[in-house]
Amino acid sequence: MLLAVPAAPSAVVSATPTTGVAGWAIGVMETLGGLGAGLLIALENLFPPLPSEIILPLAGFTASRGEFSLVGALAWTTAGAVLGALVLYGVSRRVGEERVRAVARRMPLVDERDIDKAQAWFERHGDAAVFFGRMVPVVRSLVSVPAGVARMPAWRFVLLSAAGSLVWNGVFVSAGYLLGQNWALVEPYAEVLQYLVLAVAAALVGLFVAKRVRLHRAGVR
Repeated sequence: MLLAVPAAPSAVVSATPTTGVAGWAIGVMETLGGLGAGLLIALENLFPPLPSEIILPLAGFTASRGEFSLVGALAWTTAGAVLGALVLYGVSRRVGEERVRAVARRMPLVDERDIDKAQAWFERHGDAAVFFGRMVPVVRSLVSVPAGVARMPAWRFVLLSAAGSLVWNGVFVSAGYLLGQNWALVEPYAEVLQYLVLAVAAALVGLFVAKRVRLHRAGVR
């Protein structure tokens, strides 16, 4: 007589990360709920080596297990992103570019050239740099530095940061929520999305410049 062997329950358990950054993030969110998700994203903004492409889908995955709601995950991660951005913005506005660079040179895993890239991005694209910059890793954190140094109005910085962060967070949190245990499938698509964001930003800036050139020529004539 053959005995039916029950399916091993480990398939579900193994889908939940327990080690590394992912395991640590899950633990924080299980302990603190939505607040934990917000704090993790705030830290990711302050320390760019922390990957939002992992933390955000994990926030959606944790929400899918009932730890908190999907709306709560989106609200907390967006609030955390704005909080982290505001810290860098405030410090940069107060101390100036040179002191920020001096601090960056002493921080592990932070390259001063990343600040140069964020500065150039901000100078080329202005408000669009803050909005679209929230969707590009490393730049999403460091674009707060030139915005603060340039003394962009705080209300505008908060509004643009919140809008850009909500779009970026919404994509990855929702994907993690819908995919559940298959949340890791989101990560390979992050790079494609980043290039798409850069292309859209470049197209919008190009349209803006072309419009200004046309208006200028019309005025000259």
